Amino acid sequence: MIKRTLFFGNPAYLSTKSEQLVVNFPGEDKSEKTIPIEDLGYIVLENPQITITNGLLTKLVQNKTAVIICDKQHLPCALLQPLVGHTEQTERMRHQLNASQPLKKQLWQQTVMVKIENQAQHLLTQGKNALKLRRWAKEVKSGDAENHEAIAAAYYFQNLFSAVFGFSRNQKGIPPNNLLNYGYAILRAVTARALVSSGMLPSVGIFHRNKYNAFCLADDIMEPYRPFVDLLVMELIQSGCDYTELNTSIKSQLLQIPNMDVVIDGKKSPLMNAMSRTTNSLYECFVGSSRKLLYPAFN
Repeated sequence: MIKRTLFFGNPAYLSTKSEQLVVNFPGEDKSEKTIPIEDLGYIVLENPQITITNGLLTKLVQNKTAVIICDKQHLPCALLQPLVGHTEQTERMRHQLNASQPLKKQLWQQTVMVKIENQAQHLLTQGKNALKLRRWAKEVKSGDAENHEAIAAAYYFQNLFSAVFGFSRNQKGIPPNNLLNYGYAILRAVTARALVSSGMLPSVGIFHRNKYNAFCLADDIMEPYRPFVDLLVMELIQSGCDYTELNTSIKSQLLQIPNMDVVIDGKKSPLMNAMSRTTNSLYECFVGSSRKLLYPAFN
């Protein structure tokens, strides 16, 4: 089932009644609205004047709905997830924590290879040369010892946004970095939600290990999915819209990332469902029943 994403950019009072999310708009001449909680996958709270009841938060968590809170810059800064996301969570976390270093290096090798291959395919769809990326994807070794991931990323962004004067990929850089930051934040939330639902710790990575990063594993697993966000950003730029600021229209389109169609294991699937298949395949690797991560292929 495809879950809905709700975005709240105006003051609102959010509560619950009869397994429904109830939305009221204080001081505005708008009628009360209700949405079934079971239909919700993600809720984005942007306005600081939003009030949400504890009863609603509890039901959202029990439904495994990701609640994303934004900061003053309107960027996602927090993610509410359940403490228990899977019935076998303790056992699954034990397998994750006991994963050997050689296994982690092999999993990171697979991840980087698919990411670079997806970047190459995206460049090709944009009519750009991707021969170097294709070659680098085949040269990735265990643990990506030669750092092909960073080399490929620099080449990829330089060519993808070559029409944007002075562009370089930097969180604080010129647009469309603002769109990429927002899109990746949504993708990160999708990944963290899927990892928790699969009974794993998003903070213990296979490659990323920054002690200040609570989403190291999410940052690992989302890598091959990034080109799908890049595609959406490119489509926004090519549409001729003003992308220098993150307006409501652009945000609403970036919030469709969880529902984007991707091809995984030869079948079309919404991105959020594909991510669940990816995280489940990761657990199978940790437990020893598989050696292959299942990632989507960019077509």
